[in-house]
Amino acid sequence: MKISKSQSTNRRTFLQLGCSGFLGLGLEGWINPGVRANSKVRNPKAVILVFQTGAPSHIDTLDPKPDAPSEIRGEFGVAKTSIPGVLFGEHLPQMAARANKMTIVRNFTHKDNNHTAATHHVITGAIQPGVRFDKPLSRDDWPCYGAGTAYLAPPPEGIPASVTLPTFLGDGPLVWPGQHAGFLGPKYDPWQIKSDPNKKNFKVDHVDLPAGLTVGQLENRVALLDALGASQEQMARSVEGKRLSDQQKKAVAVLSSGAVARAFDLKSEPERNRERYGRHMFGQSMLLAKRLVNAGVRVVQANMGPVQNWDSHGDNFNRLKRDLLPPLDKGVAALLDDLNETGLIEDVMVVVVGEFGRTPKIDSKNAGRDHWAACYSGAFFGGGVQQGQVLGQSDKSGAYPLTVGFSPDDLGATIYHVLGINPTTEMRDRQDRPVQLNRGTIMRGLFARA
Repeated sequence: MKISKSQSTNRRTFLQLGCSGFLGLGLEGWINPGVRANSKVRNPKAVILVFQTGAPSHIDTLDPKPDAPSEIRGEFGVAKTSIPGVLFGEHLPQMAARANKMTIVRNFTHKDNNHTAATHHVITGAIQPGVRFDKPLSRDDWPCYGAGTAYLAPPPEGIPASVTLPTFLGDGPLVWPGQHAGFLGPKYDPWQIKSDPNKKNFKVDHVDLPAGLTVGQLENRVALLDALGASQEQMARSVEGKRLSDQQKKAVAVLSSGAVARAFDLKSEPERNRERYGRHMFGQSMLLAKRLVNAGVRVVQANMGPVQNWDSHGDNFNRLKRDLLPPLDKGVAALLDDLNETGLIEDVMVVVVGEFGRTPKIDSKNAGRDHWAACYSGAFFGGGVQQGQVLGQSDKSGAYPLTVGFSPDDLGATIYHVLGINPTTEMRDRQDRPVQLNRGTIMRGLFARA
């Protein structure tokens, strides 16, 4: 095929953008890293992890204590749910109305009240000793769920295994642990989206086709690579050059498939549906997560707010009722309805949880609640989750589980189980030592009445 000078220039520009941009987002792993022989994959289900970074108060949301003293009960009333006898906090009315389509877990528990260590534990399903907020990104971390999925159950060509949105949890040069592939290496990192999908100018870099290129042109990959020129052809013979050439082909596969690019085009979504989710970051992130799993992405982690957004040591009640609970309530309710209406509900499990709970007793000096990992709550729906039940029970003050609690390890085992990956699968760490993916127990009560 003969290539014009203008076509060659445009294509070279695309390759430079695709190669540099995508490599920085973990393209090498999330396109097609290769099937691992010891993985056991069943059905291609997906998981949306709605992560409440900073940790919400379970007592003011999913496990209220209306009969407790005021210093524990707090300022909020309760909302009756569609499960007889089950109550939510008053500022989750839409989720309460849909509780009969969920399972509520009220006995999550672990031992670490540190944000970063607990976050790592919840979003990877594994404890990593020594994880704190005093170091930048570490390749000694355990892989997050999306990275484990990319490694053990690679997606079809042109589809990322996982996406994290709309914020990356960190503070300056310090990156919160557990958000990437850890010891598996950067090629399995999730695709990190760092922009608010509710903004009018929301755009994901390197998803749109560069000016002058069409999908038809991109499909001719041989001609596209020929446009690199002789000097780059020489480089391609080297090991590094061959790797770059492979990444260019994978970038072409992403753009020419179109599924992911269309998922990010929120302007194509009917306005009434965007309004249903809520025109705010929480709601539009839920909508985007749904569009991505519909396009074939297996794991989407939606961080509900900037880092520590739910960390309500002070002014807990005003922050919850004004800024945090209304958009979460609307967005999650809309996601549940949309999954049901589009028939995705059986194929997508949604988990709504933070890294721990908040202290039962309110700090009277600043109307806040502090860190409390001993007992907290989460909500689950879709992906075969039993509807209309509560798993576990906390004591009268919400301080400790009255029933055997579930750990973040158990959450991880359950997520991998839903994704069709055996949690006991063996991986290799950076020293090539065998390590087990997860050591939790699948929360089987989620999928059948306990």
